[in-house]
Amino acid sequence: MKTFLKIFERKNHRFIFVLFVLLFFGCTSSYLLRGIKDTYLKGRLNPDIDGYQYFSNRKVNTGKPQPWAIAACFNKDTIPKECLDYFRRNKTEAYLIIRNDSICYEQYWDGYSDTSHTNSFSSAKSIVSILTGIAISEGKIKGIHEKVSDFIPELNKGMDSLLTIENLLTMSSGINFNEDYLSPFGYPAKAYYGTNLMQVTLSYKVRTVPGRVFNYLSGNSALLGYVVTKATGEKLSDYASEKLWQPLGAEQPAYWSLDKKGGMEKAYCCFNSNARDFARLGKLYLDSGKWNGKQIVPKDFVIASITPKLVNYYGYNWWITHCGKHYVPYAAGLFGQYIYVIPDENMVVVRLGRIQAGDDAKYYVGAAMYMYGKKKG
Repeated sequence: MKTFLKIFERKNHRFIFVLFVLLFFGCTSSYLLRGIKDTYLKGRLNPDIDGYQYFSNRKVNTGKPQPWAIAACFNKDTIPKECLDYFRRNKTEAYLIIRNDSICYEQYWDGYSDTSHTNSFSSAKSIVSILTGIAISEGKIKGIHEKVSDFIPELNKGMDSLLTIENLLTMSSGINFNEDYLSPFGYPAKAYYGTNLMQVTLSYKVRTVPGRVFNYLSGNSALLGYVVTKATGEKLSDYASEKLWQPLGAEQPAYWSLDKKGGMEKAYCCFNSNARDFARLGKLYLDSGKWNGKQIVPKDFVIASITPKLVNYYGYNWWITHCGKHYVPYAAGLFGQYIYVIPDENMVVVRLGRIQAGDDAKYYVGAAMYMYGKKKG
């Protein structure tokens, strides 16, 4: 009871109130009760970065591990105090800097380590984008302009039939998903805690002409993951293992959380791994889709992915920012799960934690530049 009182005194009272009303007065939506069980009954307000253990998962297998080289300067510099205060204030759990293919700096907090699995949340959208590019290179998807209905026949009528792969990649589907993270009735809650991801996702419809307006919606990536699954004939985790995790020499298996009934990966989130292995995705894009000289993702797809499309900060499920003069594409997830790529510094920065704030790139990329950039200070 003390735990509930402490939670109730905190923010997000609207969400808490609605959930408790549903709990005590009855509701037929089982996903809501599951959400309560996995958050409030465990003393939390939000999904947890370690929450994969509460769901069914499919293993993303490794091949032959390729450990990172350790730089001669490893951990010889320290995070500037202003940045370190920001790290701690926003509950950073992992911080990793890789430059010239070697680990320069690595630190963990609160018992986390280089083998700790945590949820990537929406950074998984960038992984699905990568897998889409690979499927295109293999001819399993004809190209970004192919219709989504070629793979998902339920979307072959009305405005749904206008939807293309590109619309999903650029977050311009025109689908009426409700991306309200505080509402128990929004798409994120239904998809995260529901038991049939595609049934939920396909209940929404295209309402405005696709390709015209950027609107960040998790349901777009859920559909894209389903397209890759249908196009390849493989489970998304198996395809990720074969085409990414094994070729990139990941040291630890990853775990992709599933819905319950459909056995389908939550493609818009929920790829669970560690900082060192997440960094491999950054290096892959730093090297224009190559890994150890082998082209894993087509170079033109990589370039398109990190080039602004409808807005100046988003490509194909990759975000784009600038830190000073540096052009920085990055994957981003809820609570600040980041994989930053800094091409002109040949650097990848990974930050994992529990709070996402407005100046994250300034501090996480800025600290790396200060410590290990070409021009320190």
